[in-house]
Amino acid sequence: MAFTAAIGFFLVNIVDPYSGATASPDFASARSRFLDQPVQKLAVSGKYADGTVSADTFGSKAAPKATVTTSSSSGSSAPAAGTPDPGSAQAYAQGVLASQGMGADQFNCLVALWNRESHWNIYAYNSSTGAYGIPQALPGSKMASAGADWATSFVTQVNWGLGYVDGRYGTPCGAWSHSESTGWY
Repeated sequence: MAFTAAIGFFLVNIVDPYSGATASPDFASARSRFLDQPVQKLAVSGKYADGTVSADTFGSKAAPKATVTTSSSSGSSAPAAGTPDPGSAQAYAQGVLASQGMGADQFNCLVALWNRESHWNIYAYNSSTGAYGIPQALPGSKMASAGADWATSFVTQVNWGLGYVDGRYGTPCGAWSHSESTGWY
């Protein structure tokens, strides 16, 4: 076995006589090896003086930590969501929650929950579970019960998601509290 390996090594060097030789500065036929194309050259000029190296310095301070205070009727709190862009999925969800008599605390919980799940992306897809959409329905086709356009409509996805949250957890803050304790809802 060792004899065969030694012969193989020897034959490789015979077949490619330039292997390893291109690193040599004395190798004269580098142009012929690369189809007569010009090869790279490096020319260094300038003065060199010992002890002239210096280093830049800088200073930094940590940014102050933000504090967020919210209250929730269910005892669970989520960061304040702010005002959503008009016409967005968040604005639509806020309107639905308001029509059901729910306030900013429930909206904050819903925003935190769906930020964690999908970042409010209607096309969000979890390849490991198959969950889809803003509420991460599993499987996504479950949302067809809220509308045939479930794969592309934030209105359909929000309606289905709020129905799911209501049926399983009662409120968005109930779902957020469960998600905080288990990592899923």
